Amino acid sequence: MSPESANAETVAAEYDVIISGGGLVGASLAVALAELPLKIALIEAVPPEDTDNSSFDERSIALSRTSKTILTTLGLWPEIDSAAWPIDRIHVSEKGRFGTALIDADEQGIDHLGHVVKSRLLGKILWQQLAACESIDVYCPARAEDPVITEHGVTVGLQQALPQRIGGSLLVVADGARSLLRGQLGIGAEHKAYEQSAIIGNVSIDKQHAGHTAYERFTPEGPLALLPGANGIYSFVLARKSDDIEATLALGDKEFLGVLQALFGHRVGVFRALGRRHAYPLYLSAATAVTSDRAVMIGNAAHGLHPVAGQGFNLGLRDAAALAELLSEAVNGSETGKEASAVLSAEIPRIQTEYREWRSTDQRNVVAFTDGLIGLFGRQGDAAGVARGLSLLGFDMLPLAKRSLATYAMGQSGRLSQLARGIKRNAGYSGSGSA
Repeated sequence: MSPESANAETVAAEYDVIISGGGLVGASLAVALAELPLKIALIEAVPPEDTDNSSFDERSIALSRTSKTILTTLGLWPEIDSAAWPIDRIHVSEKGRFGTALIDADEQGIDHLGHVVKSRLLGKILWQQLAACESIDVYCPARAEDPVITEHGVTVGLQQALPQRIGGSLLVVADGARSLLRGQLGIGAEHKAYEQSAIIGNVSIDKQHAGHTAYERFTPEGPLALLPGANGIYSFVLARKSDDIEATLALGDKEFLGVLQALFGHRVGVFRALGRRHAYPLYLSAATAVTSDRAVMIGNAAHGLHPVAGQGFNLGLRDAAALAELLSEAVNGSETGKEASAVLSAEIPRIQTEYREWRSTDQRNVVAFTDGLIGLFGRQGDAAGVARGLSLLGFDMLPLAKRSLATYAMGQSGRLSQLARGIKRNAGYSGSGSA
């Protein structure tokens, strides 16, 4: 959009960074920027305590080891820790086929591969932190729309009780895979329907043991993931063909437990009791670009993934950590907010270029990895099944292959942000990499 198309409405407030989307990724970015000499606006359509807020629902998230480090560096882990459950092993298998693969933290010489935490809990902790940040103005409930590029930055309209416009040097789009704002910026997205929906919920096991193994079980109907929790309670993500989803959801608890048991077997015991079940459609979404004039896409607005392997939030959090570091580098050494604002405005083109170069490989690889898993295990026939069994068996016998996949799954491959390496400075994150 050109400066000439600027809306004539008065800009009510000016910011350095405007973040559209206060879900887990957008809120994490805001918290990461809070100590910089910058003024931040965070816009969220649905209050976090609202049960309709899908960002903060009852889903369990498998936090990678790198995500834990980022959250620890931001000072959030002490509050998360008491409700987080460690993952020490990842077990991969296919129903009705030989061959399994196991990645074990002990074999990798580390304490844990990751942790399980409830989305709603993490969202609550993030928003509590936001409330304590004087440099962040939160607009909620509100929705950003009608972005206009001006001579010195970008303005957006706020769809809220009292409509107004605000301006900033940079607009960060973090409002999900179906982002309308992304489209208004002229950025398209490629969508691939998997013709599957995910059913999520909790299930208790008769063995009241403290299991620390996460399971990924591939079946002809779709993958089934089990994430461990306290007191023998596991969170499950069951992918089913979309045509079967209504009938599956309509099953009584006993019948649904029978479905889970038949698909998973008795490896962890007998499934005894269910919590509430929810379903949502599965598809791949990839933005055709992650930057445009004065705007950057992060999280699901850049890449929406199938939940297989649990990579979605972890990838988005790495986006946020990388962008926070680049913004910090730009204003490093600025002694006043006015000085930092001027420096940042001039540095936006460079920041966008570096962000694209930094994040493109990680984003592309994770999208290809998750989509490839669905394609690989979706192929029917004995020949394909035997090949997968041999691949799992071979993988399980190769320590170097395990180490490589473990490093990848933990989010520790490629260039890591300073937050991901546990480095934080009170004045921001320098680009030197020194502590």
